[in-house]
Amino acid sequence: MGDELTGHAVDVLPAGGLDQKLKLGRPLRVKLGVDPTSPDVHLGFAFVLERLADFQRAGHQVVLIVGDYTARIGDPSGLSKERPILADDVLDENSKYFAEQAFRILDREQTEVRQNGEWLGQLSYADTVRLARTMTVARLLERDDFAKRFSAHVPISLSELLYPVMQAYDSVAIEADIEIGGTDQRFNLLAGRDVMPQYGLEAQVVITYPLLVGTDGELKMSKSRGNYIGITEPPAEMFGKTMSIPDKALEQWWELLVGAEPHPGDPMAWKLELARRVTACWHGAEGAAAGEEHFTRVVRRHEAPQEVPALALPPGELIHLPALLVESLGVGSTSEARRLIQQGGVKLDGVAAPGLDVPRELLAGALLQVGKRRFARLSA
Repeated sequence: MGDELTGHAVDVLPAGGLDQKLKLGRPLRVKLGVDPTSPDVHLGFAFVLERLADFQRAGHQVVLIVGDYTARIGDPSGLSKERPILADDVLDENSKYFAEQAFRILDREQTEVRQNGEWLGQLSYADTVRLARTMTVARLLERDDFAKRFSAHVPISLSELLYPVMQAYDSVAIEADIEIGGTDQRFNLLAGRDVMPQYGLEAQVVITYPLLVGTDGELKMSKSRGNYIGITEPPAEMFGKTMSIPDKALEQWWELLVGAEPHPGDPMAWKLELARRVTACWHGAEGAAAGEEHFTRVVRRHEAPQEVPALALPPGELIHLPALLVESLGVGSTSEARRLIQQGGVKLDGVAAPGLDVPRELLAGALLQVGKRRFARLSA
């Protein structure tokens, strides 16, 4: 009965649970938790949002839980250390921007967007203690990343241990019928099944999906690792980044982002077709054509693009290149910018930049190139 809703699923737990939910004869409440520590929706998360859209097309109600409150606790999410906690205003802005991107995939009318601060912020100390009683420390240490850190004597804060329980309470608050997520969230999702009956609710069904590997071909696509393609990135960036993935990632990317239809056998032809499909999905046929033209001209022919944006230099006789790259060229951090410069990945009129601080007169009028795909004409 529910087979059409579980394409690509890795886990559907418990067995037969989804069919039982569907027999209720009403729209089901399908929950997905969203991390607001970064605003970009990347291709891996877009794949999961598409699975939510499948439920919407079948007439069910999607509930996006923006974890504004749990983000203030710090979820390691498989990392070896606790995440840094961002300022409240940054989290709020990220949440709004993320939701707007999600509506490129989801039906706004069938989507309920909630922030878990609505209910978690109202819990008293007694409420929190009652919630904590629903799960043992031994059960929490079954979570893979917690178990590894505990065995390695790496500190785990009490707030981190509370995270799965707090996420489980989200399911109580919105009375979820189903919760979906990546396979890395399996423990947290199953925690909802443990906690919900303690509050008199029927346990949710858990559905997990594979994690799209990042552009490095090794680790899962992740905003914190920087190996991702955001759905709002310009066509040239999207096309070029897709072309940069290693051949070993092609099969999974094609299966998850394109589908089961046949693909070209030659790796280069296969990758080109994948890049066209991915870029067209978010920018249309014209965007895909523009992205391919840019890639052919700049990467394959080693020419400058036809149109190069102008970039006005900041004031000062000595320009700190890392800051310029971060503020105006989309480089993720000053440390990444320094690495690019030191490795010769930043060029001025085709010649590697001479250092981190460059005299203004050497920059004015120069063609700045960052990596293979980013260009700007510098002006005084």
